[in-house]
Amino acid sequence: MCAVTVILNRAQQGDPQAAEELLPLVYDELRRVAAARMANGAPGNTLQPTALVHEAWLRLVGKEPEPKFHDRTHFFAAAAEAMRHILIDRARRKQTLRHGGGQQRVDDADLDIPAPAEDEELLAVNEALERLAQADPEKAELVKLRYFVGMTIGEAAAALGISEPTAKRRWALARAWLFNEISSQRK
Repeated sequence: MCAVTVILNRAQQGDPQAAEELLPLVYDELRRVAAARMANGAPGNTLQPTALVHEAWLRLVGKEPEPKFHDRTHFFAAAAEAMRHILIDRARRKQTLRHGGGQQRVDDADLDIPAPAEDEELLAVNEALERLAQADPEKAELVKLRYFVGMTIGEAAAALGISEPTAKRRWALARAWLFNEISSQRK
C-alpha cells in the first residue's frame, strides 16, 4: 500500500494530522499535472499552475476536516475533477458580458492563423465529456485524466487500475467519440 493510501486511511479514521501530511506527498505531482494542463493554455492566461493546485486542494480538503478518499487513485481522480471544474468555471466566467464575453484579445501577428478560442474549446470539450460520462463513465474518467490533468497514458492507466493497452483503446475510442460529438454540435 502506498504512503498516500495509508495517509488517506488515517484521515478517514479521524487523524487530524493526516491532511497536513498528505499535501507534501502529493503537491509536486499535482503541480506537475497542473503545469502540463496550463502549458496548452491560451496566451494571456493569468491562472498559474500553483494557483490551480491550491484552489483544487481547497476544494478537495478545505471544506472537510477529514477528506473522504479511498486510495491514491480515488484522490487523483477527485483532483482531476476539481481542476476540471475550476478551469470550466473560469472559462464560463470569462465569457460573460461583465468580463468581456464575446471579445477576444487580438495580436496582429496571429491574424493569419484562424483557431478556436481556448475557452470555447474547453467548454465544448466539457459539454461533450458530460454526455460521454452518461454513455461510458470509464472512458470519461480517462479523458478527464488525460485532457484536464495532462497525465500520460501510463499514468492514467495506473490511476484507473487498468492496463496500458486497455487505456490506449479507450483513449482512441473516447477521442473519436468526442470529435464526432463536438463536430456535430458546431454544425
